[in-house]
Amino acid sequence: MLLFFILGLLVHFVFFASIFDIYFTSPLVHGMTPQFTSLPPPARRLVLFVADGLRADSLYELDENGDSRAPFIRNIIMHEGSWGISHTRVPTESRPGHVALIAGFYEDVSAVAKGWKENPVEFDSLLNESKYTWGWGSPDILSMFAKDVSGDHVFIHTYDADDEDFGAHDVTKLDTWVFDNVKEFFRAARNNQSLFSKLNEEKIVFFLHLLGIDTNGHAHRPSSREYKDNIKIVDAGIKEMVSMFKHFYGNDGKTAFVFTADHGMTDWGVHGAGHPSETLTPFVTWGAGIKYPQNVSTQQFEDAFLKEWKLENWKRQDINQADIAPLMASLIGVPFPLNSVGILPLDYLNNTDLFKAESIFTNAIQILEQFKVKMTQKKEVTLSFLFTPFKLLSESKQHNILRKARSYIKQRKYDEAISLCKELIHLALKGLSYYHTYDRFFLGITVVLGFVGWTSYASLLILKFHSNLPRGGSKEVKKPSRLLQYSFVAIGVLVAFFLLIQAYPWTYYIYCLLPVPIWYAVLREFQVIQDLVASLLSCPPSHFVGYLLVSTLGIEVLVLSFFYRYMLTAGLIAFAGWPFITQLWTRAKRTSLNWIFFSLLLAVFPLMPVVGRKPDISLVMTAGLLVLLLSLFVVASLTKRKDSFVNEELPLHLLQMLSMVLSMYVVYSTDNSLLKKQGLPLINQIISWIILASSFVLPLLSPPILFERLFSILLSLMSTYILLSRGYEALFPLVLSCLMFAWIHMEQETLQQSGVSCKQKVNSIQFIYNTDLTQLRQLCLDDIRRAFFLVFFLVTAFFGTGNIASVNSFDVTSVYCFLTVFSPFIMGALMMWKSFPHGSRHIRHYGFAFFLLGQGLWQLA
Repeated sequence: MLLFFILGLLVHFVFFASIFDIYFTSPLVHGMTPQFTSLPPPARRLVLFVADGLRADSLYELDENGDSRAPFIRNIIMHEGSWGISHTRVPTESRPGHVALIAGFYEDVSAVAKGWKENPVEFDSLLNESKYTWGWGSPDILSMFAKDVSGDHVFIHTYDADDEDFGAHDVTKLDTWVFDNVKEFFRAARNNQSLFSKLNEEKIVFFLHLLGIDTNGHAHRPSSREYKDNIKIVDAGIKEMVSMFKHFYGNDGKTAFVFTADHGMTDWGVHGAGHPSETLTPFVTWGAGIKYPQNVSTQQFEDAFLKEWKLENWKRQDINQADIAPLMASLIGVPFPLNSVGILPLDYLNNTDLFKAESIFTNAIQILEQFKVKMTQKKEVTLSFLFTPFKLLSESKQHNILRKARSYIKQRKYDEAISLCKELIHLALKGLSYYHTYDRFFLGITVVLGFVGWTSYASLLILKFHSNLPRGGSKEVKKPSRLLQYSFVAIGVLVAFFLLIQAYPWTYYIYCLLPVPIWYAVLREFQVIQDLVASLLSCPPSHFVGYLLVSTLGIEVLVLSFFYRYMLTAGLIAFAGWPFITQLWTRAKRTSLNWIFFSLLLAVFPLMPVVGRKPDISLVMTAGLLVLLLSLFVVASLTKRKDSFVNEELPLHLLQMLSMVLSMYVVYSTDNSLLKKQGLPLINQIISWIILASSFVLPLLSPPILFERLFSILLSLMSTYILLSRGYEALFPLVLSCLMFAWIHMEQETLQQSGVSCKQKVNSIQFIYNTDLTQLRQLCLDDIRRAFFLVFFLVTAFFGTGNIASVNSFDVTSVYCFLTVFSPFIMGALMMWKSFPHGSRHIRHYGFAFFLLGQGLWQLA
């Protein structure tokens, strides 16, 4: 049994790892040659301002007095440059956002986990293609563009990582630091001849990364005064920077300016998913090579932003975030980043039609180069008779489009040339996606085969050893035929040979070969399959259809609950009616009432807003008080029932209650300290980490009696969970735990009702097991209902207060009792751990309790 369990873990680990090979593979290819136009660029230098975490509406909208929060940027929109909305992609995080902005491609999602400050993959960028680049800002962002660049030409200036403190008194210092250091840099350059000469070269970039807005948004929400005031500071700083650049270069008109953001932010202060508040970012550009404002009478957009922002008379030109990279490259005349998939937004350019046509032609060749390399790579590792090329862009069509486009440019038919180039770009991008996902269907089929096979094998073993399935034919165990063995060995060899000659990576061998032994094991249980089919055929059709409909309905509710949380409420309300459709209501009214009450109470949580959107510390305090009251009740009950409790077990309970009191104090005092902008008190931070560490140890010191051990686990986990809570979610694990306790008693009554006598009380069962598993009672139809309940409670535990599958469901403020300085992996680990106490941990322990309950009842039967 242990071997089977370990094997199951390994199989599921393979299934989990396959997700990254199927869906999250790097889109990068290497081997292309740089592409750039030979025409002189309009700008000698580019200044890029990135306001991290700035929403488009927060910048463009007017305040309650009808004034702009960014008067300088608004003046640019109306009198000097062009503007629009930059549409980002998921995940809306800083790293992939900056990669899209500066390198022009949308980074593989899994790369974010491989390294935050350094490149987990090699890619080309605008900064790498520039002659010189100077950057100021966060070490988390600038470091990844300065590492491993070709040549010593990217110079970065960063503040200390510890300055990125969400609890700091004034986080706008992150932006003022950048502005002050840029001013000091240019002052020093006047006295440094070597630096001065570099600054007067062409094809140079200045990158100013402004993190204050994002930090204020996380700490105080985008609707806060701090967030909005930070926008004003950034606007004033940019105004000063623009004036300084113009003065330093003598107003030569050769500087292009770009202002944008890497991502937006939700109303509750997080980002990462695809909500419009996260994906819509501002884009404003002006200076050399950029069109002046265009006045229009009407504009056609699906949204109503123009009217809300009072910008309906100034032409809005939306772009994709990756399009910014080729635009910046075109402005200063450097090669387009090799891996860029951005399409040059010609409507932003103030240049000749020839320049536009040549630039988009170069853009088309640059993307087509990636398509050719990708196709060649895939063709080389695929058998010729199995290779299916991308039919919409054959080699002859590529040459035909390029030849026609070049001919149109020579004939000065620039509009026709531009149209052809755009067609080629769209086809090449489709082809890139086609070859990038070329193996997706093949891998999906193999993984599905393995998963279905493993599920079938596990089900057959359960039916074989733990059910009363009627046995047909001889009871003698037949050895599998040699033909079956040889057939599967031959299949395995053929699959391995097929993968070998196509030079597939080693992970493909695991995905493709795993189904072979699994399905061999399934077919070895052919007799069990026959018995199961015979049993199903002997079942009355009405019963079979009824079971099928109920099962389908239950599974459908589970699936829909991933998309609509209120389906969990519907399921819990249905669970509340369970005692009425059985005889439990008449046999155990008190237990049934507890079950009904806590089921209905838990059903309320999925109807409430997602965690973090409406923080309320008073609810966290309420949850702590309720846990303390429950603890006092349990202590009083155990004192009366056990003579040895006061001397042996009471100190542990008092220690855990003290831990709860300290958690409540830390939450309350930390919240007050942060509201006063005094930061996280060191003593609070120390207490929080001590409580977290002790929560793993203290339950092990409790007695092994089932309910006493479970209650000790609840107290320890709740102490930590309180520290990670910001609102009503603090009440959720308490209600869930009460329902789980009620469920244990309900299942005891159910087993007794089914004819199993029980003299031993549930609360006397030991939290250990030493029984031979083969001697357990046989499974019955009611165990399917128990399994469904368990799965439903697991889903409810994880999704009852939010959506853990969505990045923006994690509120960074929930970890402020532990740390406030930006540390993505520690913060991420704490936020993930927060979902486990009321998720897998509680359900796991209660599931173990149900196993012990069944074992104890079997022993007494």
